[in-house]
Amino acid sequence: MRKPSKKLLDNLANNVRTFRLKNGISQEQLAEICGFHRTYIGSIERGERNTTLSTLEVLAKTLNVSIAQLLNDDE
Repeated sequence: MRKPSKKLLDNLANNVRTFRLKNGISQEQLAEICGFHRTYIGSIERGERNTTLSTLEVLAKTLNVSIAQLLNDDE
């Protein structure tokens, strides 16, 4: 099985962190709103998690952005 692109995971990590901070919420608050564990958000922000499309959808809706914005390297 092929591993996900490190660049894509890094983009997601940086963008989740950036949009979370723009929304003025902590990892713990984001996790609670999304229904995830706080450590899961931390692992996404460190680029350690290959998340599902469902997780991306929940994160995008919560952060008021598109899934594409979470994966984009321009943010």
